[in-house]
Amino acid sequence: MRLLLSSERDVLRYVMAMVPNIEDARDIVQETAIDLWKKIDKYDPSLPFTPWACRFAAIQVQRHRRQKQRWGRFLDENVAAEILRQRDEMKPELDHRREHLGLCVESLPEKQRAILKAYYYDNQSIEAQSAKTGKTADALYKALQRTRQALMGCIDRRLAKA
Repeated sequence: MRLLLSSERDVLRYVMAMVPNIEDARDIVQETAIDLWKKIDKYDPSLPFTPWACRFAAIQVQRHRRQKQRWGRFLDENVAAEILRQRDEMKPELDHRREHLGLCVESLPEKQRAILKAYYYDNQSIEAQSAKTGKTADALYKALQRTRQALMGCIDRRLAKA
C-alpha cells in the first residue's frame, strides 16, 4: 500500500499523458491499483515500483481505449511504451524540477497560490471559481496562465543557479 501511495501521482501523470480526460485517468489509476493489489506477490522489491505500476497502468489504458474507441486511434501500443521509456529516462530531471516547483509555488503571492490550489489541488473548474470569487472566467484563465508562466520562469532560474 505504501508503495502504491508513494507512486500514485507518477502513475496518474503517466496515464494523463495518454488519456485526455482527468476523470477517466483517475478511473484508470483506480483500476490499476486493483490490479496491482491482486499481483503484488509478483513484484520484485529489488526493482523500482513506479515503472512496474506504470506497466499495469498501460494495460488499463489499452482497455480503456478499447472501451472508448474514439480515443483509441490517437495512441497505439508503441506510443504508450515510448512514453513509459521516456518518463523513466527523464525521472531524475523531472523530480528535480518538481522540487523547485514546490519552492516556487510557496514564493507566489497568496492570490496566485489560491487560484492554483483551487484549480489543481481542489479540482475546481474556472467557472466554479468564477462563481465563488465574482471574477470573470476570462480573468481567472489569464491569471492562471500568468501564474504558470511565473512558475516556469522561477523553475528555470533556480535550475540555472544549480
